This record gives sequence, C-alpha cells and structure tokens, in this order.
Amino acid sequence: MSALPTATREWLTGPGLTRLWESVRKRLESNGVQAAGSLRLTAMNPQERNDLSLLLGKPLTGAAVTVRLDVLDARLRASAAGLGLRQTLDEIGPPLTDRRAARADVAAQREQVWSSLASSLDASPLASQEWPRQWYDLLRRAGVPRGVAPEAAIWTLQQAVQVLTTLLGPERGSARGRGELAAMATGSAHGLDDGTWLARLVQRGVALAHGTEFPDDAAGRRALWRLVSVTPDEVSSTVLTYGLRPDGEGWRERALRERAEHHAEAHVTPRDLRDLRLQLPAGTLIHICENPRVVEAAADAACVRPLVCTSGSAATVVFTLLDALAATGCRFAYHGDFDWPGIALANRVIRRYTASPWRMGTADYEHLAARSQAEGIPQLALDGEPVNADWDPDLATAMTALGVALHEEATLDLLVADLSRQA
Repeated sequence: MSALPTATREWLTGPGLTRLWESVRKRLESNGVQAAGSLRLTAMNPQERNDLSLLLGKPLTGAAVTVRLDVLDARLRASAAGLGLRQTLDEIGPPLTDRRAARADVAAQREQVWSSLASSLDASPLASQEWPRQWYDLLRRAGVPRGVAPEAAIWTLQQAVQVLTTLLGPERGSARGRGELAAMATGSAHGLDDGTWLARLVQRGVALAHGTEFPDDAAGRRALWRLVSVTPDEVSSTVLTYGLRPDGEGWRERALRERAEHHAEAHVTPRDLRDLRLQLPAGTLIHICENPRVVEAAADAACVRPLVCTSGSAATVVFTLLDALAATGCRFAYHGDFDWPGIALANRVIRRYTASPWRMGTADYEHLAARSQAEGIPQLALDGEPVNADWDPDLATAMTALGVALHEEATLDLLVADLSRQA
C-alpha cells in the first residue's frame, strides 16, 4: 500500500513534474542515492514552471531553474507527502537503483572469482610449478566469458584446477578418455567437449605447462590432449566418402580401395585419418558434394569419380580429410545446395581449397529452377539473408529474383552423369 496520500501522489506524478523526477532519478542513481548537489532544468513550459514553484514554495519566472536536492528533500518531508526525496521516488516508481553500489558489488564479485582461483591454486599440488601463475594471469586478463555468473565462474575454475591437477600433478595417472575424465570432474561425459569454457581453461593450462602454443584448430587440440595422455573421441564423427583409392599397403588404404572397387561408400573417422596414408596421384580431381544422397546415387550408379560429402555443415573431420588430400596435390570441384546456407558453405570450401564450382553458376540455377517448375515439383521458398557467391557475382541476384531454393537432389541426374565420366 502506498505511503503517499492519493491526491498527493496524483499531483506529484502529473506531467508538470515528469522532467524533474527523471533528472532527479538519474542524479540519485549515479551519486550513491544521496540528496546532495543540484541539477538544472531548462526550456521549462508554463505548467512545469507552475508545478515546480508550488513544490519548492517560491515563484519561478524564468525558463530555467537550478534545483538543490537537499532543499527539495526538505520540502517533500515538510509537505503532504511526508517522505524524503529518495522515498518519494521509490513510491512513485520504479524503485531507485544505487548504480554506484551495484558497480562496487560487481567489482567485488569479480575479485572474488580471481581470489578464489588463486586460493585453489595455492592449495593444490600444482603450486610448486611455474606455469600456474602464467595461467592465472592469462585467465584474469581474458576475464570471465559474457553470460557466466560469478558463482558459475568460481565453480568452473575450481573444476579446471582439479582436472589440471589430475593431468599435471605429481600423482598423474595413466591414459584415459576425455569423456571419462570429464565425467570424473563434472559428472557429465560432455563436460570437456570442444567449445566449452572448461575445456579451453584446461587446454590453456596444458599448453603453458608444455611450453607450446595454444592451437586454433581441432587437430591441434586433439594433439594437446594427447600430451597429457588423454584420448579425445575420434570415432563418433565421420566424413562420408566414395571412390577414394589411396596408394599404400596398409590395411586402411587397402580397405578404402576395396570399397571403391565394389562401388561402396566409406565412413572415415578422425582415428582413421590419424593413421591413414592418403597419397593419391598428383592432380586427382576430387568432387565435393553437400548432401549424402549424392554419394548414395553415385554408389548406385557405379560412378568412377572420387567424391567427398560435407554432410551439410562440414564438421572438422571433413576439413581434416580435404586438407590431407590437398597436401598430396589433389584438385577439387564443389557442388552444394542453392540456398543461402549452401552458398555460404560453398564460399568456405572454394576459398579454402581454390576449388572449382561444379554446376553452381547462374545458368545452372536458372535451368534447374525452370526444369523443376515444368515438372510440377513444389517450389521451396528461399528464406534468409542473401549471400554473394565468390565465383559468380550474378548468382545471388538471380536467386533473389526467383526466390526458389534448390537442394542437390534437384540436380542429382546431372551430378551422377558427371561422376560417371572417365577422367
């Protein structure tokens, strides 16, 4: 229930005093909510001048006035309001926020995060080593990621110290899987997955302890885990391939060649790529597609050209394979969906490998759109923000004009025909 009489509240919240309260609120919230100092109102209209005259108890004639907050506080206490300036503003709402105190509280919570980390390090078996101080300084300069509350930050940093103690302390154990290590530290087998803050914290500590640079790719991060006898998951993600015939007499190379001879697709894992010798004749043309259906159709048609599928988003394992093929002198041709995500992925692949666009021009798009319409195939609307194609400046304009998205299945017969041609 309001402490202000109804009539008083209605008068105080009238339009004549709105600017006054806005200015007073801003001043109080910035100065520790103290009724001290003064503020100046300019370009006052007649109603504002009249109401402020009544409130201050003195006539105001000019278009500008300086209001002392201590005087205003005293006038409110002696008036029908019966409340000081701060209490009056809280009553007419919204409640005041002491921004100075809030900033101080945030700073104190931030300091608590780092003092807690320092205490955890000092109490850990890592304290006698040199790298933990560098790690602490590095993390403090970087700060806590946006959106991570201080309590969560303290807990995550303590988990990082626990994991690093397990990996680098005097009683470090034998080799273990990353999921196993994560479950021990966090209760979740995914607690140390790539991209989590905890994983980055631990990886930075490992890099500093071994005097190595922090890696910027997945392969480098996997190598970093191996330095501390942690085996990352190298079997759950795969890249879909067809027709790869690498040289070499290892069983992995022979298996790929045999599957190619039998026109069978092959799923290759990061674990395979670690030990696979991907040596193909220099200049071999590798076709790249976006959708697994293209691989399936190529296998069904016993196509002769080698093919790698990005499976939509192109996971790290896809680029690991393509990097290895590029290192042997292979060339690439890329085809993907005619929609904006498809064009973005095509740009990424074509830039990285100087790949040739494969039936990805404006004429190809317009031909497929017309053919689909003539065959009565339902039109898929093109949604999202346009993306310019690096290889064809007219493609985005044509796609925007027609407004039709075309997935690779719309051009499957043409792709299969290309893949069926002998080199």
